[in-house]
Amino acid sequence: MLQRLSHLPRDARDTLFLLVVIAWVILPQVERLPLWCSAIAAAVLLWRGHIAVQGQPLPSRWWLLGLLALASAATWWSYRTLLGRDAGVTLIVVLLTLKTLEMRARRDAFVVFFLGFFTMLSNFFFSQSLLTAAAMLVALLGLLTALVNSHMPVGRPPLLQAAKTAGWMALLGAPIMVVLFMLFPRMAPLWGLPGDAMSGRSGLSGQMQVGSIASLALDDSIAMRIRFEGPPPAQNDLYFRGPVLSSFDGKEWRPLRSSFPPRFLLAADVSVQGPPVQYQVTLAANNRPWLIVLDATPDKPEIVGYTPTMAPDLQWLTDQPMADLVRYRATSYPQFRHGPTRLAVGLQDYVDLPSGFNPRTLQLAAEMRRSPELARASTPQLVDAVLQRLRTGGYQYTLEPGLFGTHTADEFWFDRKAGFCEHIASSFVLLMRALDVPARVVTGYQGGQVNSVDGMWTVRQSDAHAWTEVWVAGQGWVRVDPTSVVAPGRTGSFVRLQPPQNVFTQALNTVNPVFAVNLRAMWEAANNRWNQWVLNYTQSQQMNLLRQLGFDAPSWEDLSYVLLSLIVLASSVGALWTLWERYQQDPWLRLLHKAHARLRKAGWTVAPQDTPRQLAVKLQANGSSLPDTAAIAAWLLRLEAWRYAPQTPASLATLRRECQQLTWPHRLP
Repeated sequence: MLQRLSHLPRDARDTLFLLVVIAWVILPQVERLPLWCSAIAAAVLLWRGHIAVQGQPLPSRWWLLGLLALASAATWWSYRTLLGRDAGVTLIVVLLTLKTLEMRARRDAFVVFFLGFFTMLSNFFFSQSLLTAAAMLVALLGLLTALVNSHMPVGRPPLLQAAKTAGWMALLGAPIMVVLFMLFPRMAPLWGLPGDAMSGRSGLSGQMQVGSIASLALDDSIAMRIRFEGPPPAQNDLYFRGPVLSSFDGKEWRPLRSSFPPRFLLAADVSVQGPPVQYQVTLAANNRPWLIVLDATPDKPEIVGYTPTMAPDLQWLTDQPMADLVRYRATSYPQFRHGPTRLAVGLQDYVDLPSGFNPRTLQLAAEMRRSPELARASTPQLVDAVLQRLRTGGYQYTLEPGLFGTHTADEFWFDRKAGFCEHIASSFVLLMRALDVPARVVTGYQGGQVNSVDGMWTVRQSDAHAWTEVWVAGQGWVRVDPTSVVAPGRTGSFVRLQPPQNVFTQALNTVNPVFAVNLRAMWEAANNRWNQWVLNYTQSQQMNLLRQLGFDAPSWEDLSYVLLSLIVLASSVGALWTLWERYQQDPWLRLLHKAHARLRKAGWTVAPQDTPRQLAVKLQANGSSLPDTAAIAAWLLRLEAWRYAPQTPASLATLRRECQQLTWPHRLP
């Protein structure tokens, strides 16, 4: 097979290489593209490769128009629009592959190159991860190699030669790229396009159906990374607060929509004690206005570009959804108290129950209230009684409890006796409300794992958790995590229910589980560096860079001055280098090397040691039929005379000007 490819004409070989590069550019998009688009792209690339190998003619334009119309109609059918990120990328992929079917001239190839570069950039619309960047760097080198190869002279220059040139181009352009990245004004990222910026991403939700958080436990992606500035809190204190859910309609938990006037709404009323915990959070994009912080955070987190506010239930919200990776600093107090300490009208919202749901749970609450030991029990005693039932009733913590029906609490307490954290939390809150105890569900993340490579704490979507808060007179809202009673390892250690692993992970763990853990830690540490230094390089960091350069109050004008100064400096250094090279190197040898290059480009066999006279003899002997051969030969003899016969009247400047005016041959005679 390789021998057959090596004997293909150069056009066929170059076309096959370009098709492979295009396939590499499109490959990361396959999981997001419609199935029909991937099928069309693969079929067209294979068709074009077959045409190149067999030397067949390209299809007519009617084929292209028909395929384009079909792709446009399919795009409209898939997205109900031809605009937007997803529809636009789909059309770009189709256009790129279809354009390969009309590469009849170099101009058509250039269009394919530019479409390839744009399609390569479109991969960053969906992911800016380190893996995506590495794959697109390979794609960039491939496209540059194909572009350089298209400009190389006739013959069969090896692809390795074009790849070396492309690599040098990328390497020489890297400093310019770094300077522009560091100093070009940071604007709103192009990646977060409205409407479809976060499609397909998982995370916490503003409502909770029983079973929804269990689906997050199957997602091992990273939700946030945390760097503590001192010793981290104990594992069972790592509760990162998210949405607080207080309204239940029988099927779904939602944030509170009180029926009371605003003057009766409960205030946060936070009081803290004990040492603070200071930390920095790198939060993955979630397109939600939630700042996930450690319970409890009374002071405003430090975040650039957003205005955070604290809700009465201690949840921190921003003024706009976070569609990009963000980093912020916060100070929390694991020991805290919040909410009213005395009965208030607003607490009625936290004992409301929908009618017609969970009758057996209501009956259980009535029986508990009628029992002598709980007839006059306080709230802490009622909580202990319910927790004791969980502890001794044979209840289990599982990711696969099955589908729950209409009466979710009844099924948990009496039938299944198994569930994930939101099953347990929801059932606990409903029973407490049936006992006339104000209670609510809190969602967020619990726990995490420290990375042994960089010391950062990693919190994953699989750490999503639901716990509860009950109101206790004289104390306010008190956290109660019923899951920790059913499964103490869930919150008291690093034990987690593990989602099913893929074949590769299972094989790696079987061969060397320690190596698998270390490999994952190193990869996540590298990803964290990428997130911190590249994806999270914000406007504030640009201003901090200017402060380090000596600017007291940096502004956009200062940033522009620094960038322009560097451009002028680089241009001046380049000009000085050119002048130095011109005066340091032998100008006569440069003219001779230029003559060598002109003749070699035309297909002449020229040795590096050929003198001007030897070149003139070759022209006179083999190129007498070409125009201007005599003029070129005469110029070469004058060039030789300037070096070895100083009495010649011609100056080197005159010879340089004559070289530019000569008509050099473009092909072999």
